[in-house]
Amino acid sequence: MQARVLALLRDEGPLSRVQLADRLGVSRTTIAAEVTRLSELGLAQEAGQAASRGGRRSTLVDLAPDIRFLGISIGATGMSVGLTDGRLAVLAIRSRDCDIRQGPEIVLATALEEARAVMAECGVEQPLGAGIGVPGPVDFHRGVSVSPPIMPGWDGYPVRDAVARELGCPVVLDNDVNVLAVGEQHAGVAKAARDFLYVKIGTGIGCGIVVDGELYRGVDGCAGDIGHIRVEDFGPTCACGNVGCLEAFSGGAALARDALAAARSGRSPVLADLLEQKGELTAADIAIAVSRGDAQAVQLIRDCGHRVGQVLASLVSFFNPSLIVIGGRVTGLGHALLAEVRGVTYRRSLPLATGNLPIVLSELGDDGGVIGAARLISSSVYAPFDGDRS
Repeated sequence: MQARVLALLRDEGPLSRVQLADRLGVSRTTIAAEVTRLSELGLAQEAGQAASRGGRRSTLVDLAPDIRFLGISIGATGMSVGLTDGRLAVLAIRSRDCDIRQGPEIVLATALEEARAVMAECGVEQPLGAGIGVPGPVDFHRGVSVSPPIMPGWDGYPVRDAVARELGCPVVLDNDVNVLAVGEQHAGVAKAARDFLYVKIGTGIGCGIVVDGELYRGVDGCAGDIGHIRVEDFGPTCACGNVGCLEAFSGGAALARDALAAARSGRSPVLADLLEQKGELTAADIAIAVSRGDAQAVQLIRDCGHRVGQVLASLVSFFNPSLIVIGGRVTGLGHALLAEVRGVTYRRSLPLATGNLPIVLSELGDDGGVIGAARLISSSVYAPFDGDRS
């Protein structure tokens, strides 16, 4: 019961005791007792009188103002580390480049350095807990990475326990796409959706699956690994060792590879100029080339969107979601990419499945991973307060 009270206050803000009793289907006496226990634990407090509904005014209940959660979102080429309050509003955030291939010791040391910096900025000695997202399959219950294709040296590494030891607080570890999906569910465009897909297009490609409001991880934690669905029988070799995977065609590294080939072959004068200026190219340079009217860059985006849409059309027919949210750094390619993804998905799916299916870009940016990681750890921290009274 206490965990459900805490979750309601986290997700909806201050509520009166009457509202809490109504939402949870219990008596006001029960709610009063639970709120008293949570106040004694330093997790909740009374917050004045609720608006009058006629008769005696009920007391508002809110989360304690000093609750703090740490969210650490690690991608293949960058990370975001932030501190939130109990309702998961981001109080401070730091983002920086990193290379996941440097291995767990170096990357986690960097993440901890950033974590201590945001805590110092907010005057926090220790958070109530920390959530971490990493760009590869995770055994959620053991808190370790499992055979991640783009994370050499991370297989079996005890990420959760190593960070918990350093921070002195509970820690949860999950796949970065799951973390982003949960962040979108809490504070983004998926807030009202019960069944949706969050598709991340970055260096890798993955999909967070939310079913009836709950994150679906699969039996072994690798549900949604759509980057390794084969879209062509032949093609470039993927990081997983197979050929023809979606990620090998449409991931950020693949786009950078194709941009480089277009620049060197002379097919893209704008990309050739950018290569000469910078010495290297990334997926973001394709967007620059498109803005300058480069036809080859437009074609690269269309090819990327076409293959992503091809996979999403299959997922829509199978899962029938109410919403698809697309995020990740490759979404910097903007509405040209989104238009192609939408067009292919709608054309290849049954009209019944797409008649009311929005496909939209995430608007949370770096905050999404931090909020999602903080929400995961908040649920984990609150869970023991279920007790036997729920």
